[in-house]
Order: sequence, then structure tokens, then C-alpha cells
Amino acid sequence: MKTNPPDNTPNQITTAGVETFLAAGNPSLNLLRVEPGIPVDSAYEHVSILMGYIKHLVREGNMEDDHKFLGAADYLCDMAKALMNDIEIAKNKAH
Repeated sequence: MKTNPPDNTPNQITTAGVETFLAAGNPSLNLLRVEPGIPVDSAYEHVSILMGYIKHLVREGNMEDDHKFLGAADYLCDMAKALMNDIEIAKNKAH
């Protein structure tokens, strides 16, 4: 009978799924929530990608005086902030 060696890999930290973003309505409620269970490494990669898009939109919005670019950057910034906050919550729970 073949047995597998014990799993010595540390438990992977995943998003907590508690942070919300994109406020709407009166009273203000958040429409979206970070999905729980996403590996933190993958979540960090997506934050990095979002930050690149935000930087580009802000630069273009300022150069072109285009408030649509700046508005889109604001939404993406809210998303990136929620994702980073959720990652930090998950990391603090793991320790």
C-alpha cells in the first residue's frame, strides 16, 4: 500500500471576505464585497494590476482634463483599497 508523505506546507492565507466597497444609495450601502477564500498571493497580484490601471487613468485624466478617466480611477482605487484591507484582515487572523 502506497502512502503519501505528510503535508508539510504551511496553510495558505486567503482573503477574509469582509471588506465592502462601492457605496450607493441613501443611506449609503456598499454594493460589492471582496470574495472570501482567494489566495493572498493572487489577491496581491490583482492589486498590483489595479494600481497600474489607476496610475494610467489618473495620468491620462489629468493630461486630457477628462473626468471620466478620473472617475474610473476612483472606482478602481476603492476596489484596490478594499482588497488590501481584506488581505490585512486575513493576515492578522492567521497570526
